[in-house]
Amino acid sequence: MLKRYGTGLARYTIGAAAARTGDEMSGPALLLASLAATGSAATASALLAGLTVAAAVGGPLIGALLDRTPRPGRLLSAALAGYAAALLVVLGCLGRVPTALTLAIAVLAGLLGPAIAGGWTSQLPGVVTPRALPRANAYDAMTFNAAGLLGPALAGLAAHLAGADAAVVVSAALVALALPVALALPPRTDRSATDGPTGSIRADLAAGFRAIVRIAPLARATTTSVISCAGQGMLIACAPLIGQQALGGTSQGTVLLSVVALAALATNALLARHPAPLSPDAVVGWSTAVLALALALAATVHPVALLAAAVLLGAAEGPQLTAVFAIRHREAPHRLRGQIFTTGASVKLSGFAVGAAAAGPLATRSLPLALLTAAAVQLLALLCHAAWRRPDPFGPPRSSDDAPSRRIDAQGATQAGADGRTGAAGEG
Repeated sequence: MLKRYGTGLARYTIGAAAARTGDEMSGPALLLASLAATGSAATASALLAGLTVAAAVGGPLIGALLDRTPRPGRLLSAALAGYAAALLVVLGCLGRVPTALTLAIAVLAGLLGPAIAGGWTSQLPGVVTPRALPRANAYDAMTFNAAGLLGPALAGLAAHLAGADAAVVVSAALVALALPVALALPPRTDRSATDGPTGSIRADLAAGFRAIVRIAPLARATTTSVISCAGQGMLIACAPLIGQQALGGTSQGTVLLSVVALAALATNALLARHPAPLSPDAVVGWSTAVLALALALAATVHPVALLAAAVLLGAAEGPQLTAVFAIRHREAPHRLRGQIFTTGASVKLSGFAVGAAAAGPLATRSLPLALLTAAAVQLLALLCHAAWRRPDPFGPPRSSDDAPSRRIDAQGATQAGADGRTGAAGEG
């Protein structure tokens, strides 16, 4: 399928899939390795929390740095190398050095994590033409779905076959495999890249946050997806109890999550070949509504209903992610594109963590209550989406070559330009 769009997209997709699978594998692998080395569940969970929370903090800074360099591929490859190396250092420290030092290294590794998610995706317009970007978005989203499906499974398989330490080594190796692809990413050609940075990092960070807040489609997509991600985090936290109470064992809950990932992957594969007639803005709204319905169905805790809910969840999660990518590509000012993508990934991760933390006590008290609360969170996301004026859902989708350019200066002033965007990688 990818050959039609050139070797550049095929290479990009393979690199993104390898890096993201290694990233998804790293959390479970470190958890297993820490348990094996220290025997402490508290240390293992703290290590995983440090890796995750730091990613939410590092996103804006990684994005701002990507936006300031004319060769973002070099910075991206450095971040990948640092992440892979840090995983190996953490592994070497487990049980051998004080826990606080090991946690500090895990936090440093987590700061680089957003480069694998938003950092990669922000470079996609430089790889494909504007016409190919909608389908390329679907392929890119598929790498997240595939990584979410394969990463934890590979961690378990590697740990079973060669030990928990081997799982960490394999995850670092997968991230490192993407280094040549990152180095081969094209340089930026927009004027802000060739002229060099004109302000401080602090000013760029402020401008990026203001862009997300002041550009209405970005604000709507970000708010909706962050709240929706909190609802998805609640489902993940409920998965072991779902397996225990309805499917015959706690491990069966992970099988249900695999069904969700498979459905998301299949839906995005279908959309890559046959794009939906709806605009990305409308897809975000409709997919969030389906997520609410699916979680309400799951609250029945009936095996057949749970299977149907898992399929619906995947069929909605996949298009929602693709649509959010499309909106960011369409609306983000070129000189802030990297930051907007990595910041978006960071705040979604924060929403996920909040949802997962809130679901634990609720699920312990009542699993249906926790799932109904997750459905209510999706309805809240839908209400937030409806709070902004929607474009014509069947109108032609705006792309990077026909949307008005937006320039946001260091003070955050937003100006709609009369000139159109004329290329995937540059803005006049």
